[in-house]
Amino acid sequence: MAAPEHTLPPAWPARKPRLLLVDDQPVQLQVLYRALAGEYQLFMATGGEQALKVASEQLPDLILLDVVMDGLDGFEVLARLRQQRETADIPVIFVTAHGGGDIETRCLEAGAVDFISKPINPSVVRARVRTHLTLKFQSDLLRALAYVDGLTGVANRRQFDQRLAIEWARAQRHGTALSLILVDVDHFKAYNDHYGHQAGDDALRRVAACLREHVRRSTDVVARYGGEEFACLLPDTDADDARALAEALLAEVRAMGIPHRQGGDGGVLTASMGVATRRGPAHPGWQPALLLGLADAQLYEAKRLGRARVCAAVLGQDD
Repeated sequence: MAAPEHTLPPAWPARKPRLLLVDDQPVQLQVLYRALAGEYQLFMATGGEQALKVASEQLPDLILLDVVMDGLDGFEVLARLRQQRETADIPVIFVTAHGGGDIETRCLEAGAVDFISKPINPSVVRARVRTHLTLKFQSDLLRALAYVDGLTGVANRRQFDQRLAIEWARAQRHGTALSLILVDVDHFKAYNDHYGHQAGDDALRRVAACLREHVRRSTDVVARYGGEEFACLLPDTDADDARALAEALLAEVRAMGIPHRQGGDGGVLTASMGVATRRGPAHPGWQPALLLGLADAQLYEAKRLGRARVCAAVLGQDD
């Protein structure tokens, strides 16, 4: 027996999938909306420029895109989506009244995953949307497994580097704040030497779980940066909020009470943290490495001053 339509296929997220519906005819948008309402979180755009803006802000899981529109047509919109790193992998289904093999071939060659003819058949639309979301989420799951640190379960360095590039580009484009916390477990070599590598691995897992528990927004990233270092990437987070979070993390790591008699502050495992923030309008000469370098410099300063503390700075701002 076929599974009920509301049953989530394997690899689907618990949240409602996000769909972006794009058509310059409001009547056609309403037809699509009625076909898909209820099971999905729907966003709508009535033109190409608006579609690009919504796609960049909302990062939908799938886009249903009209081909023929005033201003930017569907092909131009798709080409620009592919040029932006954060939207390049969003699957697109073209929807158009122009049938025939030539237009269908052109749609697929442009990079669309499917093609739906108008007037739409709601059941066909629902079936194709569901199929392509399933493929998308399966691909996301495989990609996520490749981007997870095997020891701690948080993001690995590869995922961190990619997300830093994406969030940096977004912050530059929109003039929003972006903060980074680098976390270094204090005297970890001494901990490993005294308690053994198995205990060291367990300590790293506990620190990672602590960071993940308290860095809670879906847009934030907690990653193992290397060895006993972790990174917390915080989009849309200003300097004061980033420092406050780092201070809270500092206290939470200490509060775990992991014994460390070989260099820990107060006999327990602690961490040092360096915080860096970029804010304000885009600066053409800035690159993500500047934010990373500033956070690393602040981490070095925290360790120089005695460890188990937070040091912070704002990119481009004198101390």
